[in-house]
Amino acid sequence: MSLSSTEYQFPCFIDKRHESKDSIFFRDGVRRIDFVLSYVDDLNKEWEKKLERRKEFESNLQKAGLELETEDKKESEDGKIYFVKIHAPWEVLITYAEVLNIKVPIRENDIPSMVENPLDCMLTPFRLPEKVMHPEPDYFTAPFSKDKQELYLINDESTFFSPSMRNRIVNYILTRCPYGTEEGKKKFGIKRLLNNGTYSAAYPLHDCQYWKKASDPNCDNERYTLYMEWARFLRFYKEQPLDLIRKYYGEKIGIYFAWLGFYTEMLFLAAVVGVICFLYGLFTMDENMSSKEICDPAIGGEIIMCPLCDRECEYWRLNTTCESSEYSHLFDNVATLFFAIFMGIWVTLFLEFWKRRQARLKYEWDLVDFEEEQQQLQLRPEYEAKCTQKKKNPVTQEMEPYLPLTSQAVRFCISGTTVLFWVSLIIASMIAVIVYRLAVYAAFASLMENTQTLQPISGLLTPQLATSVTASCLNFVIIMILNFIYEKIAIWITDMEIPRTHMEYENRLTMKMFLFQFVNYYSSCFYVAFFKGKFVGYPGAYTYMFNRWRNEECDPAGCLIELTTQLTIVMAGKQIWGNIQEAIVPWICNWWGRRKARSNPENLYSRWEQDHDLQTFGALGLFYEYLEMVIQFGFITLFVASFPLAPLLALMNNILEIRVDSWKLTTQYRRPVAAKAHSIGVWQEILNGMAILSVVTNAFIVAFTSDMIPRLVYYYAYSENEDSPMSGYINNSLSVFEISDFPERNKPKENPEGFEQCRYRDYRYPPDHERKYLHTMQFWHILAAKLAFIIIMEHVVFIVKFFVAWMIPDVPADVKAKIKREKYLTQKILHEYELEKLKERLCQGDKRATEKEFIATEGRMELSRAM
Repeated sequence: MSLSSTEYQFPCFIDKRHESKDSIFFRDGVRRIDFVLSYVDDLNKEWEKKLERRKEFESNLQKAGLELETEDKKESEDGKIYFVKIHAPWEVLITYAEVLNIKVPIRENDIPSMVENPLDCMLTPFRLPEKVMHPEPDYFTAPFSKDKQELYLINDESTFFSPSMRNRIVNYILTRCPYGTEEGKKKFGIKRLLNNGTYSAAYPLHDCQYWKKASDPNCDNERYTLYMEWARFLRFYKEQPLDLIRKYYGEKIGIYFAWLGFYTEMLFLAAVVGVICFLYGLFTMDENMSSKEICDPAIGGEIIMCPLCDRECEYWRLNTTCESSEYSHLFDNVATLFFAIFMGIWVTLFLEFWKRRQARLKYEWDLVDFEEEQQQLQLRPEYEAKCTQKKKNPVTQEMEPYLPLTSQAVRFCISGTTVLFWVSLIIASMIAVIVYRLAVYAAFASLMENTQTLQPISGLLTPQLATSVTASCLNFVIIMILNFIYEKIAIWITDMEIPRTHMEYENRLTMKMFLFQFVNYYSSCFYVAFFKGKFVGYPGAYTYMFNRWRNEECDPAGCLIELTTQLTIVMAGKQIWGNIQEAIVPWICNWWGRRKARSNPENLYSRWEQDHDLQTFGALGLFYEYLEMVIQFGFITLFVASFPLAPLLALMNNILEIRVDSWKLTTQYRRPVAAKAHSIGVWQEILNGMAILSVVTNAFIVAFTSDMIPRLVYYYAYSENEDSPMSGYINNSLSVFEISDFPERNKPKENPEGFEQCRYRDYRYPPDHERKYLHTMQFWHILAAKLAFIIIMEHVVFIVKFFVAWMIPDVPADVKAKIKREKYLTQKILHEYELEKLKERLCQGDKRATEKEFIATEGRMELSRAM
């Protein structure tokens, strides 16, 4: 809170008991706090060295033009922490605004807005107030130049640069400010000082408390507005105030929430179609001939199935899987094929329409020419510090640090080897889970047969399902543990590579983390979808893993229900665990950290201490948010044919995710340093790759995991009943095995009912045929139909995808026109300004301002108009 005029004149007489410290200004109440550094003055053996570093660093900050004000530890709530408040004066701001090429307003935008949609009135309940959605007018902008200050709309120097711009400028200085020489090397940057414990924290301030407005009339109260209009769950049905998010947190965070909101909107369509497909399966359950035959005591009750494990398992009747076969029809039906094709097209529409939305945001947020600026300015301080050798840049002709090729090669070899080791570790853990499935199946089968208390649910909870559920839960626990360890490894090896720019650093870390998480989360689903039940062999000639554990078989109704179970447990478990990590853990940490301060008067609990007690969002905070959503995107695209309700689960999660992310960012975390971004970066390429892969995986799931193709082949080629073409399918899909042909290794210990034959899921000749136990012609017909289906489905979906992508331009026509119009008008304004300045110089008799220069400037304006 700013002080009164009396207090400005007599600061030495201010009574600290009556001065409110809940302020974002220096003690004079005028200079705004743009950044805060904190440290603890611990008297250990490093104390003198840290003190020297701080003195040197703060001295260099002042030489750079920044103004500092230190709060003694006696003023802090716990009496241990010093706070260094930093203010960037006008001269520093305009100097670095030019260095960072920051665009500032030169004239209010007079391009007419889009024609209003007549249906907008229907969306009124979902709208936010105009002042929240558009907190400031739209301007024509131009890169800042100190020599042209009168060109810009500078009404008030203290508010011309927004707080997010100010903290970005100060952070730029902090990351490059030197603090001395150690071990013969020049040391600089706040990040290194944070790592070695010289400072404990560095952060910009929130503008007010989130639950109430600041008493200072100069405060914008944007944090309070964001909390009231955006970060509360009861506002879940409202649009997001993207312009205000961008203004407060910067473009990088703004574009993440824009993408997440757009993704959630598009999920609504996929969820509706998925629910319709699920309802189709639900309403046609009674018409499913396969489950009818399995459940029929005269058919399924008379079919004796071969044991599912060696020695310990007994013969069983097919109708014991009645309930699971009925439930499998919910997901394994004709609608599955339609939904798989629909999702292949949906993902293309999502990616193409996002490109258009992103192009509109780039125009509205002045990011059209940002890519080149990003590459030039974001040289990492760590790269500059660690690369001692220099060479001339062919573009700028200036000497700059570089990493020798031999050093790069060694670092990449170590990095690649480490990544391969961890991917191998995941595959090994997946094999361990498979071994678990094979080893415990017999135990579950024996337990369920011999335990009377399990008899009521034995129809629903089959040994296959019990094994699948427990293995999925075990797999999920392993996934979480490996994730926790690998995150630290990935950051370490990326740091070791010393990427040149911030963008390069993020891209490399993204690819490492995504590759790992891709294998970690999806390997179990790939196993169930494409390997389980495919390499079983047949009774008497089973295949074994490591020559010990017999490979798993699918349920007689198919493996799709198990893939659905696996997908649901991993996807839902990840979402629940993610929300606990994101919301509950930071809240508990903050509650514990602030427990002492709650007993103090609010006016003595300073703004910088309040923010210090919050959690740190970190440079990689947004990275983890993207990673979480992209992994979810993989679940709803790669395996969606097995679970049409996956988009609905994702939609419900994302509605919660938007509010959880906004709530934690607004209430539980320190204000992040504003950063610019013109797109979602490398994540766009990852999404494109997953979209293409999803067509292939879903085609294979429909062909090889579901029972659709065998049923269609039977329907059109092998059915003998014209009135009910699917009757007899179950009997046709099960082969016959002579029990006397069992080798001793496989033969059950007991056969109390004296069965002579058993059935198994395959298409093989019976024991009395001359081609005994070899594949029948129907097997080859089905295989050919599966391969033909994959080729046809992939080609149809890919053709439609590429046609849709070609039809939808990446940049909307009106945005293209506005970009051209704004460039023209901005050039015209700048040329007119230069012409006026030249006229003034001529009038003042400046000999350097020649008539030829005047004519050339006018000619440039004419040429600009013509262009």
